[in-house]
Amino acid sequence: MRLGLHYWNYSTPTDPAAIAPTLIETATIAEEAGVASFTVMDHYFQMEAMAPAEEPMLEAYTTLGFVAARTSRMTLGVLVTGVMYRYPGLLAKIVTTLDVLSGGRARLGIGASWYEREQHGLGVPVVPVAERFERLEETLLICRQMWSDDNGPFEGRHYRLAETLNSPQPLQRPHPPVMIGGSGEKKTLLLVARYADACNLFGSSPAEVAHKLDVLRGHCAAEGRDYDTIDKTVIVMRPPLADVDAFLADVAGYAALGVTEVQVTPDRHPVEFTHRIADEVLPKLTAIG
Repeated sequence: MRLGLHYWNYSTPTDPAAIAPTLIETATIAEEAGVASFTVMDHYFQMEAMAPAEEPMLEAYTTLGFVAARTSRMTLGVLVTGVMYRYPGLLAKIVTTLDVLSGGRARLGIGASWYEREQHGLGVPVVPVAERFERLEETLLICRQMWSDDNGPFEGRHYRLAETLNSPQPLQRPHPPVMIGGSGEKKTLLLVARYADACNLFGSSPAEVAHKLDVLRGHCAAEGRDYDTIDKTVIVMRPPLADVDAFLADVAGYAALGVTEVQVTPDRHPVEFTHRIADEVLPKLTAIG
């Protein structure tokens, strides 16, 4: 079982000048402890369900580039890239850049964007949900073409590219892993079956994840996709340090379902959180598989 650290909050400590050193100290501790992946959110306003929208938030890929320069092993990605925030060809170039500069450690986590307050606030087009999923599918096709030898045009319903030249190509071949985030049964998990190397599900409970994976298995059968070729990852909702044994029991339940990576989110100062994860959780997590 791999462990990922999802860095979602830039409010602790409160001094904006401390954001960068805290971020790097946290990432360094995580990498040295054996954390497998480091992810950030693709938001421009803090999520209102988690904290006031006015709290600090950084642009995701700039942040990952900063982390890439100070780490050497962890996979780096956005959990998850909002499809409406970047033109698809530019997104493929951005992820390629991260992959090249990180030594082949980028992962494209992507999903249908949803946070309309920040979209309205910053002038990002807000389109119906059905169209967002159409754009998501086209974006996946464009990234796949950008990461191939095909430099030709792309003609879609929503996006038209005259040429898909992408030089240099990513270091990871055939391309950086593509992880689709979300638990929607009709559209999101269908796109996982069609295009993704990995899925990312909300870990509310092993029973709920088991249901979502059964839905994914059905989509794979319908699409002729080998279910076992998809890496299953879960962002665990249970705070890991509140009750370590209960958290590990949940993780064991996820592992029994075939999940290979769980992500945790700091619920206190991120440096303290990561030190305690390294000391109290990681040594026991390695025995789960």
